Amino acid sequence: MSFSRLWTISRLELLQRVRTVSWYVLLGVFALLLVGVTGLAFLSFSGMDERGPGIYSTVVYITLLLVLLVSPTLSGNSINGDRDAATLAPVQVTLATTGEILLGKFLAAWITGLAFALVAVPFLAIATLAGGVRPATVVISLAVLVVETGVIAAIGVALSGLLARPLFSVATTYLVVAALAIGTVIGFGLVGSSITSETTERYRSAVYGDNGPECIEGVVNCWDEPESMICEDWTTYTSRTGRYDFVWWMLAANPFVILADATPTHFDRYGNPEDMFGYLKISVRQTQIPPQLERTYDECGTAAEPTYPTPEEVLAQTVPSWFVGLGVQVLLAAGLMVWAYGRTRTPARTLARGTRIA
Repeated sequence: MSFSRLWTISRLELLQRVRTVSWYVLLGVFALLLVGVTGLAFLSFSGMDERGPGIYSTVVYITLLLVLLVSPTLSGNSINGDRDAATLAPVQVTLATTGEILLGKFLAAWITGLAFALVAVPFLAIATLAGGVRPATVVISLAVLVVETGVIAAIGVALSGLLARPLFSVATTYLVVAALAIGTVIGFGLVGSSITSETTERYRSAVYGDNGPECIEGVVNCWDEPESMICEDWTTYTSRTGRYDFVWWMLAANPFVILADATPTHFDRYGNPEDMFGYLKISVRQTQIPPQLERTYDECGTAAEPTYPTPEEVLAQTVPSWFVGLGVQVLLAAGLMVWAYGRTRTPARTLARGTRIA
Protein backbone atom coordinates (compact mmCIF):
# COMPACT_ATOMS: atom_id res chain seq x y z
CA MET A 1 0.00 0.00 0.00
CA SER A 2 1.56 3.28 -1.15
CA PHE A 3 0.25 6.50 0.38
CA SER A 4 1.47 8.54 -2.59
CA ARG A 5 -0.48 6.41 -5.09
CA LEU A 6 -3.49 6.42 -2.77
CA TRP A 7 -3.47 10.20 -2.52
CA THR A 8 -2.91 10.57 -6.29
CA ILE A 9 -6.07 8.61 -7.00
CA SER A 10 -8.01 10.63 -4.42
CA ARG A 11 -6.67 13.91 -5.78
CA LEU A 12 -7.63 13.02 -9.36
CA GLU A 13 -11.11 12.11 -8.19
CA LEU A 14 -11.45 15.38 -6.29
CA LEU A 15 -10.20 17.44 -9.24
CA GLN A 16 -12.87 15.93 -11.45
CA ARG A 17 -15.53 17.13 -9.01
CA VAL A 18 -14.31 20.66 -8.35
CA ARG A 19 -14.01 21.40 -12.07
CA THR A 20 -17.77 21.08 -12.57
CA VAL A 21 -20.17 23.97 -12.02
CA SER A 22 -22.74 21.66 -10.41
CA TRP A 23 -20.38 21.13 -7.47
CA TYR A 24 -20.42 24.82 -6.58
CA VAL A 25 -24.16 25.04 -7.19
CA LEU A 26 -24.72 22.24 -4.66
CA LEU A 27 -22.53 23.99 -2.10
CA GLY A 28 -24.40 27.26 -2.68
CA VAL A 29 -27.81 25.63 -2.26
CA PHE A 30 -26.54 23.89 0.86
CA ALA A 31 -25.40 27.21 2.32
CA LEU A 32 -28.74 28.88 1.52
CA LEU A 33 -30.63 26.10 3.25
CA LEU A 34 -28.47 26.50 6.33
CA VAL A 35 -29.09 30.26 6.33
CA GLY A 36 -32.84 29.62 6.44
CA VAL A 37 -32.58 26.86 9.03
CA THR A 38 -30.35 28.94 11.31
CA GLY A 39 -32.67 31.92 11.10
CA LEU A 40 -35.73 29.83 11.90
CA ALA A 41 -33.88 28.12 14.75
CA PHE A 42 -33.07 31.50 16.30
CA LEU A 43 -36.76 32.39 16.19
CA SER A 44 -37.89 29.00 17.52
CA PHE A 45 -35.57 29.02 20.54
CA SER A 46 -35.83 32.74 21.27
CA GLY A 47 -37.90 32.13 24.42
CA MET A 48 -35.30 29.91 26.09
CA ASP A 49 -32.76 31.09 28.66
CA GLU A 50 -29.89 29.80 26.52
CA ARG A 51 -30.86 29.18 22.93
CA GLY A 52 -27.39 28.16 21.72
CA PRO A 53 -27.76 24.38 22.37
CA GLY A 54 -31.08 24.18 20.54
CA ILE A 55 -29.78 26.13 17.52
CA TYR A 56 -26.53 24.18 17.41
CA SER A 57 -28.23 20.76 17.52
CA THR A 58 -30.72 21.81 14.84
CA VAL A 59 -27.96 22.89 12.47
CA VAL A 60 -26.03 19.65 13.06
CA TYR A 61 -29.12 17.57 12.35
CA ILE A 62 -29.87 19.45 9.13
CA THR A 63 -26.23 19.07 8.09
CA LEU A 64 -26.42 15.31 8.66
CA LEU A 65 -29.69 15.14 6.72
CA LEU A 66 -28.26 16.99 3.73
CA VAL A 67 -25.08 14.90 3.77
CA LEU A 68 -27.22 11.75 3.68
CA LEU A 69 -29.11 13.18 0.70
CA VAL A 70 -26.06 14.32 -1.26
CA SER A 71 -23.38 11.69 -0.55
CA PRO A 72 -25.02 8.82 -2.49
CA THR A 73 -24.98 10.92 -5.65
CA LEU A 74 -21.31 11.79 -5.22
CA SER A 75 -20.05 8.32 -4.26
CA GLY A 76 -22.53 5.90 -5.84
CA ASN A 77 -20.88 5.99 -9.31
CA SER A 78 -17.20 6.31 -8.41
CA ILE A 79 -16.03 3.00 -9.89
CA ASN A 80 -18.65 1.96 -12.44
CA GLY A 81 -18.78 5.55 -13.71
CA ASP A 82 -15.08 5.37 -14.55
CA ARG A 83 -15.61 1.95 -16.09
CA ASP A 84 -18.34 3.34 -18.37
CA ALA A 85 -16.11 6.28 -19.31
CA ALA A 86 -13.21 3.89 -20.09
CA THR A 87 -10.97 5.60 -17.52
CA LEU A 88 -10.82 2.79 -14.96
CA ALA A 89 -8.84 0.27 -17.03
CA PRO A 90 -5.88 2.64 -17.67
CA VAL A 91 -5.57 3.14 -13.92
CA GLN A 92 -5.75 -0.61 -13.27
CA VAL A 93 -2.74 -1.30 -15.51
CA THR A 94 -0.55 1.10 -13.53
CA LEU A 95 1.26 0.28 -10.29
CA ALA A 96 -1.87 1.20 -8.32
CA THR A 97 -3.38 -1.87 -6.67
CA THR A 98 -7.08 -2.64 -6.44
CA GLY A 99 -7.05 -1.77 -2.75
CA GLU A 100 -5.42 1.60 -3.45
CA ILE A 101 -7.97 2.40 -6.14
CA LEU A 102 -10.85 1.45 -3.90
CA LEU A 103 -9.55 3.28 -0.83
CA GLY A 104 -8.52 6.30 -2.90
CA LYS A 105 -12.01 6.72 -4.26
CA PHE A 106 -13.46 6.18 -0.79
CA LEU A 107 -11.19 8.87 0.63
CA ALA A 108 -12.21 11.28 -2.15
CA ALA A 109 -15.91 10.59 -1.52
CA TRP A 110 -15.39 11.10 2.21
CA ILE A 111 -13.61 14.42 1.69
CA THR A 112 -16.36 15.49 -0.71
CA GLY A 113 -19.01 14.79 1.91
CA LEU A 114 -16.99 16.62 4.56
CA ALA A 115 -16.88 19.68 2.29
CA PHE A 116 -20.61 20.09 2.90
CA ALA A 117 -20.04 19.78 6.63
CA LEU A 118 -17.35 22.46 6.28
CA VAL A 119 -19.94 24.82 4.81
CA ALA A 120 -21.92 24.43 8.04
CA VAL A 121 -19.00 25.51 10.25
CA PRO A 122 -19.87 29.27 10.21
CA PHE A 123 -23.45 28.49 11.18
CA LEU A 124 -22.30 26.19 13.98
CA ALA A 125 -20.01 28.96 15.18
CA ILE A 126 -22.95 31.40 15.24
CA ALA A 127 -24.98 28.92 17.27
CA THR A 128 -22.09 28.45 19.68
CA LEU A 129 -21.76 32.20 20.16
CA ALA A 130 -25.44 32.30 21.16
CA GLY A 131 -24.32 30.78 24.46
CA GLY A 132 -24.79 27.57 26.39
CA VAL A 133 -23.15 25.14 23.95
CA ARG A 134 -20.78 22.84 25.83
CA PRO A 135 -17.39 21.81 24.40
CA ALA A 136 -18.08 18.09 24.87
CA THR A 137 -21.27 18.41 22.83
CA VAL A 138 -19.38 20.11 19.99
CA VAL A 139 -16.53 17.60 19.91
CA ILE A 140 -18.63 14.43 20.10
CA SER A 141 -21.41 15.57 17.75
CA LEU A 142 -18.92 16.65 15.07
CA ALA A 143 -16.95 13.41 15.48
CA VAL A 144 -20.12 11.37 14.91
CA LEU A 145 -21.01 13.56 11.92
CA VAL A 146 -17.58 12.93 10.36
CA VAL A 147 -17.83 9.17 10.93
CA GLU A 148 -21.36 8.97 9.53
CA THR A 149 -20.22 10.85 6.43
CA GLY A 150 -17.44 8.28 5.98
CA VAL A 151 -19.81 5.34 6.41
CA ILE A 152 -22.19 6.62 3.72
CA ALA A 153 -19.25 7.35 1.40
CA ALA A 154 -17.91 3.80 1.89
CA ILE A 155 -21.31 2.27 1.15
CA GLY A 156 -21.66 4.32 -2.04
CA VAL A 157 -18.16 3.50 -3.32
CA ALA A 158 -18.59 -0.19 -2.51
CA LEU A 159 -21.90 -0.43 -4.34
CA SER A 160 -20.39 1.34 -7.34
CA GLY A 161 -17.84 -1.47 -7.48
CA LEU A 162 -20.43 -4.21 -7.02
CA LEU A 163 -23.03 -3.01 -9.53
CA ALA A 164 -22.35 -2.49 -13.21
CA ARG A 165 -24.69 0.43 -13.92
CA PRO A 166 -24.01 3.84 -12.30
CA LEU A 167 -27.69 4.77 -12.12
CA PHE A 168 -28.55 1.49 -10.43
CA SER A 169 -25.71 1.78 -7.91
CA VAL A 170 -26.70 5.36 -6.99
CA ALA A 171 -30.33 4.27 -6.53
CA THR A 172 -29.23 1.29 -4.42
CA THR A 173 -27.09 3.56 -2.25
CA TYR A 174 -30.10 5.78 -1.66
CA LEU A 175 -32.13 2.73 -0.71
CA VAL A 176 -29.52 1.62 1.82
CA VAL A 177 -29.38 5.13 3.31
CA ALA A 178 -33.18 5.25 3.41
CA ALA A 179 -33.27 1.86 5.12
CA LEU A 180 -30.97 3.17 7.86
CA ALA A 181 -32.62 6.58 8.30
CA ILE A 182 -36.27 5.80 7.57
CA GLY A 183 -36.63 2.04 7.35
CA THR A 184 -35.46 1.54 10.92
CA VAL A 185 -38.24 3.85 12.15
CA ILE A 186 -40.89 2.16 10.00
CA GLY A 187 -39.74 -1.30 11.06
CA PHE A 188 -39.72 -0.26 14.71
CA GLY A 189 -43.29 1.04 14.46
CA LEU A 190 -44.70 -1.91 12.51
CA VAL A 191 -42.99 -4.70 14.43
CA GLY A 192 -43.55 -3.02 17.80
CA SER A 193 -47.26 -2.59 17.15
CA SER A 194 -47.60 -6.21 16.01
CA ILE A 195 -46.17 -7.56 19.27
CA THR A 196 -48.78 -6.80 21.91
CA SER A 197 -49.61 -7.58 25.51
CA GLU A 198 -52.97 -7.41 27.25
CA THR A 199 -53.51 -4.31 29.37
CA THR A 200 -56.09 -4.33 32.16
CA GLU A 201 -57.67 -1.13 33.42
CA ARG A 202 -59.98 -1.11 36.45
CA TYR A 203 -62.17 1.95 36.96
CA ARG A 204 -64.68 2.94 39.64
CA SER A 205 -66.51 6.26 39.62
CA ALA A 206 -68.73 8.04 42.14
CA VAL A 207 -72.49 8.43 41.77
CA TYR A 208 -73.34 12.05 40.98
CA GLY A 209 -76.52 13.94 41.61
CA ASP A 210 -77.63 17.50 40.87
CA ASN A 211 -75.39 18.96 43.61
CA GLY A 212 -72.32 16.80 43.05
CA PRO A 213 -71.35 13.37 44.30
CA GLU A 214 -73.91 11.52 46.39
CA CYS A 215 -72.74 10.80 49.94
CA ILE A 216 -73.34 8.05 52.42
CA GLU A 217 -75.96 8.56 55.14
CA GLY A 218 -75.02 11.26 57.62
CA VAL A 219 -72.67 13.16 55.31
CA VAL A 220 -73.90 16.28 53.51
CA ASN A 221 -70.87 17.29 51.44
CA CYS A 222 -68.25 14.74 50.41
CA TRP A 223 -66.38 16.55 47.65
CA ASP A 224 -63.13 16.22 49.55
CA GLU A 225 -63.97 12.92 51.23
CA PRO A 226 -63.79 10.10 48.66
CA GLU A 227 -64.39 7.48 51.33
CA SER A 228 -67.83 9.06 52.05
CA MET A 229 -69.00 8.89 48.41
CA ILE A 230 -71.49 6.40 47.06
CA CYS A 231 -69.65 4.52 44.33
CA GLU A 232 -70.62 2.47 41.32
CA ASP A 233 -69.36 -1.06 40.74
CA TRP A 234 -65.88 -1.68 39.42
CA THR A 235 -65.55 -1.71 35.65
CA THR A 236 -62.74 -3.60 33.97
CA TYR A 237 -61.44 -2.85 30.48
CA THR A 238 -58.91 -4.87 28.54
CA SER A 239 -56.95 -3.76 25.52
CA ARG A 240 -53.80 -4.62 23.58
CA THR A 241 -50.66 -2.53 24.01
CA GLY A 242 -47.72 -2.55 21.62
CA ARG A 243 -44.48 -3.85 23.12
CA TYR A 244 -41.98 -1.44 21.67
CA ASP A 245 -39.62 -2.32 24.50
CA PHE A 246 -38.96 -5.59 22.66
CA VAL A 247 -37.83 -3.92 19.42
CA TRP A 248 -36.19 -0.67 20.54
CA TRP A 249 -32.86 -2.02 19.29
CA MET A 250 -34.09 -1.62 15.71
CA LEU A 251 -33.47 2.11 16.05
CA ALA A 252 -29.85 1.66 17.10
CA ALA A 253 -28.46 1.84 13.53
CA ASN A 254 -30.36 5.01 12.65
CA PRO A 255 -27.82 7.81 11.94
CA PHE A 256 -29.88 10.43 13.77
CA VAL A 257 -30.35 8.17 16.79
CA ILE A 258 -26.62 7.41 16.88
CA LEU A 259 -25.85 11.14 16.85
CA ALA A 260 -28.33 11.85 19.64
CA ASP A 261 -27.43 8.87 21.80
CA ALA A 262 -23.68 9.49 21.61
CA THR A 263 -23.87 13.19 22.45
CA PRO A 264 -23.89 14.01 26.21
CA THR A 265 -27.23 15.28 27.50
CA HIS A 266 -27.51 18.30 29.77
CA PHE A 267 -30.67 19.56 31.43
CA ASP A 268 -32.02 23.03 32.16
CA ARG A 269 -33.33 24.19 35.52
CA TYR A 270 -36.73 22.60 34.79
CA GLY A 271 -35.20 19.16 34.16
CA ASN A 272 -35.69 19.25 30.39
CA PRO A 273 -32.95 18.56 27.81
CA GLU A 274 -31.16 21.65 26.55
CA ASP A 275 -30.98 20.62 22.90
CA MET A 276 -32.58 18.50 20.20
CA PHE A 277 -30.03 15.74 20.79
CA GLY A 278 -31.39 15.27 24.30
CA TYR A 279 -35.05 15.27 23.25
CA LEU A 280 -34.48 12.58 20.63
CA LYS A 281 -32.34 10.55 23.04
CA ILE A 282 -35.04 10.65 25.72
CA SER A 283 -37.73 9.67 23.20
CA VAL A 284 -35.74 6.66 21.99
CA ARG A 285 -34.61 5.58 25.46
CA GLN A 286 -38.23 5.80 26.67
CA THR A 287 -39.10 2.90 24.36
CA GLN A 288 -36.84 0.61 26.42
CA ILE A 289 -39.14 0.92 29.44
CA PRO A 290 -41.90 -1.75 29.51
CA PRO A 291 -45.47 -0.40 29.54
CA GLN A 292 -47.61 -0.67 32.66
CA LEU A 293 -49.98 -3.58 32.00
CA GLU A 294 -52.28 -3.05 35.01
CA ARG A 295 -53.76 0.32 35.85
CA THR A 296 -56.37 1.24 38.45
CA TYR A 297 -58.34 4.46 38.82
CA ASP A 298 -60.61 4.77 41.84
CA GLU A 299 -62.58 8.00 42.18
CA CYS A 300 -63.82 6.85 45.57
CA GLY A 301 -60.45 5.88 46.95
CA THR A 302 -57.23 7.51 47.95
CA ALA A 303 -55.03 5.79 45.40
CA ALA A 304 -51.77 7.54 44.68
CA GLU A 305 -51.54 9.60 41.52
CA PRO A 306 -49.63 7.87 38.72
CA THR A 307 -46.04 9.00 38.48
CA TYR A 308 -43.92 9.26 35.36
CA PRO A 309 -40.13 9.17 35.25
CA THR A 310 -38.34 12.44 34.59
CA PRO A 311 -35.94 12.67 31.61
CA GLU A 312 -32.98 12.21 33.94
CA GLU A 313 -34.60 9.11 35.46
CA VAL A 314 -35.25 7.71 31.98
CA LEU A 315 -31.56 7.99 31.14
CA ALA A 316 -30.59 6.44 34.47
CA GLN A 317 -32.66 3.29 33.99
CA THR A 318 -31.94 2.69 30.28
CA VAL A 319 -28.82 1.74 28.32
CA PRO A 320 -27.04 3.52 25.45
CA SER A 321 -26.98 1.85 22.05
CA TRP A 322 -25.04 4.23 19.79
CA PHE A 323 -21.88 2.12 19.74
CA VAL A 324 -23.86 -0.96 18.68
CA GLY A 325 -25.61 0.92 15.87
CA LEU A 326 -22.37 2.51 14.70
CA GLY A 327 -20.68 -0.89 14.80
CA VAL A 328 -23.42 -2.35 12.60
CA GLN A 329 -22.97 0.48 10.09
CA VAL A 330 -19.18 0.08 10.02
CA LEU A 331 -19.45 -3.69 9.56
CA LEU A 332 -21.96 -3.17 6.73
CA ALA A 333 -19.69 -0.67 4.99
CA ALA A 334 -16.57 -2.80 5.52
CA GLY A 335 -18.30 -5.94 4.25
CA LEU A 336 -19.46 -4.17 1.10
CA MET A 337 -15.97 -2.76 0.53
CA VAL A 338 -14.41 -6.24 0.79
CA TRP A 339 -17.01 -7.57 -1.63
CA ALA A 340 -16.36 -4.67 -4.02
CA TYR A 341 -12.62 -5.42 -3.84
CA GLY A 342 -13.29 -8.92 -5.14
CA ARG A 343 -15.42 -7.55 -7.99
CA THR A 344 -12.94 -4.83 -8.98
CA ARG A 345 -9.57 -6.59 -8.83
CA THR A 346 -7.80 -7.55 -12.01
CA PRO A 347 -7.50 -9.79 -13.88
CA ALA A 348 -11.24 -10.39 -13.66
CA ARG A 349 -12.49 -13.92 -14.26
CA THR A 350 -16.10 -13.01 -14.98
CA LEU A 351 -17.87 -9.73 -15.64
CA ALA A 352 -21.53 -8.82 -15.93
CA ARG A 353 -22.98 -8.89 -19.45
CA GLY A 354 -22.37 -5.61 -21.23
CA THR A 355 -19.68 -4.42 -18.82
CA ARG A 356 -17.10 -2.20 -20.48
CA ILE A 357 -13.43 -2.91 -19.70
CA ALA A 358 -11.54 -0.31 -21.78
